[in-house]
Amino acid sequence: MEKITGKTKYLLGMQHVLAMFGATVLVPFLTGLHPLIALFAAGAGTLIFHSVTKKIVPVFLGSSFAFIGAISFVLKNEGLAEVKAGIIGAGLVYVIMAGVIKKFGVKSVQSFFPPIVIGPTIMVIGLRLSPIALEMAGYSDGAFDSKSLIIALIVISTMVISSIIQHSFFKMMPILIAVTVGYISAYFMGMVNFDPVVNAHWFGFSGEVIDQVLTIPKFTASGFFAIAPVALVVFIEHIGDITTNGAVVGKNFLKNPGIHRTMLGDGLATMFAGLFGGPANTTYGENTGVLAVTKVYDPSVIRIAAVFAILLSMIGKVGAILQTIPVPVMGGISIILFGMIAAVGVRTLISAKLDFAHSRNLIITALIFVLGIGIKEVAVWNTISISGLSIAAFVGVLLNKVLPKDI
Repeated sequence: MEKITGKTKYLLGMQHVLAMFGATVLVPFLTGLHPLIALFAAGAGTLIFHSVTKKIVPVFLGSSFAFIGAISFVLKNEGLAEVKAGIIGAGLVYVIMAGVIKKFGVKSVQSFFPPIVIGPTIMVIGLRLSPIALEMAGYSDGAFDSKSLIIALIVISTMVISSIIQHSFFKMMPILIAVTVGYISAYFMGMVNFDPVVNAHWFGFSGEVIDQVLTIPKFTASGFFAIAPVALVVFIEHIGDITTNGAVVGKNFLKNPGIHRTMLGDGLATMFAGLFGGPANTTYGENTGVLAVTKVYDPSVIRIAAVFAILLSMIGKVGAILQTIPVPVMGGISIILFGMIAAVGVRTLISAKLDFAHSRNLIITALIFVLGIGIKEVAVWNTISISGLSIAAFVGVLLNKVLPKDI
C-alpha cells in the first residue's frame, strides 16, 4: 500500500467524494427523499462501517439504487415515516444476515441466492424502474415533450461520450459531467429556477431537512415488506463488491475482517440512514474504481472523504442547487442507469456460464421475470401488501431449492 501524507490525502479524499456524489444524491432525487440527508447518511454510514470492520477495508458507502422502486412506492402511497421504518428494517435484515453468515459460513447462505436467482432478480429491478425513467424524460400518453426529450438526449449523449473517452477523469465521472452539461443546457432553455438557491441559507440544515430528520419512523407491514426484503438481493451485491475491493487492494477481506463484519457495518449504516431519513446504503464500486486508478489503498483517505461528505451536507446552498436540477436531466441519467442495473443482471448470468438449454434455468428465470415485472404489489390482508419484486425473489429461491438440477 502506498503511504500518502499531508495535503495529498485531503485531495484524494475529495476525489472520492466526487466519485460517489452523483450517484448518492441521484437516489434521493429519484425517490423523493432529501439529497443532503442522503449525503450526510453516506458519510456517517461510511464511518460506522469502518469502525465495525477494523478500519482496514477501503470502502465508501452511498445510496443504493436497488431500493429506488420500493422507496418511491412507499413514499407515494404511505409516507416518510413508513419509508424510514422500511429502511431500518432493511438494515436489520443485513444485521441478521451477518449473524447467519458468522454462524453457518458464507457458502451456506449463498446457496439460497445463486446466479440463476440473483441475475434475473437484478434485471427485474432495472426493468421495473424503466417507466419511471421515461416519464422523467418527458414521456406521457404515448408521446414525448419536445423540450424534455432534447435535454434527456443531451444528457444521454454526454454520458455515453464521457464513458468512452480514454481519460480517467471522464471515465470516472460520466454522471457528474452529464448532469452538469444537461443542467447548463436546461438553463439556456429556460428550465431552471434559481429561487430556491437565493432563499437557502449557506450553512446549517434547512427547516425541511430538520422536519424530515425528526419524523418518527412508523412501522406498517406493507411498508416494511415492500422495502426490507430488497436487502436479500443486495446481499449478493455486497459480497461481490467486497470481493472486488479486496482484489484491487490485494487482500482477502472475506477472511479479515470477515464478510460478517462488512455486512454488519453495512446494516448498521443503513439503519442509521433510515433513522435520519436517508436511503439505504451500499458499498460503492465507484470508489473501488478510484482505488484501482490511483493505486492508493489507505482506508484513512476514505474516512477523510466521509468527513467531507458530512460537511458538504451542511451547506444549505448545495441542497438548494440540487433541487433546481430539472427532472428531464435526471430522466436522461436514469434511462442509462436503470438499464445498466438490468445489464448487471445479464452480466451475472453470463459470468456464471449458465446453460439455458436446461428447462430448470428457463423456468426459474421466466417466473421471476413475469412475477417481478407484471406484479406491482399484491394485497395480502387489510393494508398489508407485498411487492412483485419480493414475490419474484421468493419464488426464485424456492424453485432453485425444489427443482431437480438435471432438468
